[in-house]
Amino acid sequence: MAALPLLLALAGPLIAPHTIDTPVTAPFATPGDGAVLGGDQLGRDVLSRVLHGGPLLIAGALLVAVVITVAATLIGIAAVLRPVLGRAVERSADVAILLPPLLGIMLIALAWPGGGRWAVIAAAIILGTPYAVRVVAAAASPLATAGYVESALARGESTPYIALREILPNLRATLLTLFGLRFVEAFYVISMAGFLQIGPQPPASDWSLMVRENAPGILLNPWAVIAPSLAIAVLAISANLATPSLTPDTTAKAVARS
Repeated sequence: MAALPLLLALAGPLIAPHTIDTPVTAPFATPGDGAVLGGDQLGRDVLSRVLHGGPLLIAGALLVAVVITVAATLIGIAAVLRPVLGRAVERSADVAILLPPLLGIMLIALAWPGGGRWAVIAAAIILGTPYAVRVVAAAASPLATAGYVESALARGESTPYIALREILPNLRATLLTLFGLRFVEAFYVISMAGFLQIGPQPPASDWSLMVRENAPGILLNPWAVIAPSLAIAVLAISANLATPSLTPDTTAKAVARS
């Protein structure tokens, strides 16, 4: 059930009654026949713009979650198997985590050529990877001293073999949970950047950008602000609720086997 809002957001452009840039009513018009949720500051259909705003936001958050999870997996496992690299990674991650997220996003997004959505995605990846690396390394550390890993080392197996065949399968629950959490965090980061106007620019149908643009007319047509705000909240909560379903129920499986 928690995945239904995600599916609806992805299918939004297919069911939107109007395009995102076509005025259909007066600016900040109240809900009526021409616009179910009224108009925005330029008279565009609020409902259509909300329905168009989901896919790009979800795609951006998904890209961030995938890249961070893959990078953290490779670096975290390598850091555990190579102590010298592990110490360097740990020190670098500690320094990166100390950087305030909002300041880091602004610095990276403003320095990125052209700025926009890709700048925010890059900032979210750069700032989210150090913490994820620490999580993966902490989960993989006990596995590196397990008997089956020591047996593989005694057989002369290579580091890639040990990482992919011995350690990675035992990190499945951790990595799936990490992926879900990174997706929700990326969703918030991209939304926050849009509200600060350091991400997508007008006339993009970005939900957080819609909140900022239509805030001056909230008393004329509250739905111009409420609708995109509710979309952000519902989608973030739905993704957060759907995250536990990605994690294998290891306890239930152990009970079943016993």
